[in-house]
Amino acid sequence: MNKPKIIAFIVIGLAMLGCKTEEHPFPLDKRFWDTQDYKAVTLELNYGYENDEKLPSLDDPETKLIVEKLVDHQNYKVVLDDKELGLKHRNGVAEEFFKHWRDMQDIYQARDLQDNYLYDKELLKVWQFGLGLQLRYFKLGNDNIIASSDDPDSPRVVNRVNSNIETLIDNFSYYLDEINNESAFSEEGKRVLATGIDLYFTDLVERNANANFSSLLKKVELMSKKSSSPEIKDSLADLKQLINSKMQSENTED
Repeated sequence: MNKPKIIAFIVIGLAMLGCKTEEHPFPLDKRFWDTQDYKAVTLELNYGYENDEKLPSLDDPETKLIVEKLVDHQNYKVVLDDKELGLKHRNGVAEEFFKHWRDMQDIYQARDLQDNYLYDKELLKVWQFGLGLQLRYFKLGNDNIIASSDDPDSPRVVNRVNSNIETLIDNFSYYLDEINNESAFSEEGKRVLATGIDLYFTDLVERNANANFSSLLKKVELMSKKSSSPEIKDSLADLKQLINSKMQSENTED
């Protein structure tokens, strides 16, 4: 092959790459993705790919950045943690993020013929994005309820706030349901699952130390018996110990 042909081949290759990128546009030049970006990106990832087309993955150097941007917690933190913004505004943004996160959960559900997840790490990272988001979403919602109430200490307000915390705990327990699918995960995926328990469930308990964690504790005990992964069992054991310590502390204070 002579040089002009080689150059022509390279140019054609780059043009094809450009077309492929344009097929699936993502705002990778933006520092943070807002709720409108998530609406567009989630729609593209859920419906813009053919059934036999590979989705962006953490194992693909060419598309890794897309996944990293998708599950970057800073995208919601930059707004929800900004105390200079109004409470109602942040609560509204949190609600929008939560809505888009529910759609994100459908993206990486595909399995192979052996029932193994094709994108196990990506699936779990999306889950963990939602766990971190919900810690703020429910807190902002409760803060807004209290701020809007004539009497924040009234039984009606207290019951509503506690009910929201119970819903948050229930939502977290759904993450542990993935342990039922443990055989569908790679060894690395199991480590990612365990890390999610270490980080986000610890945060859940610490932020809501006075909440009723009896149902979550029961779930932890059941999943610990079911799991055969040392990493996951260790993470569940640590979580169980943390919950028991908080419950014992509360009983001592009473």
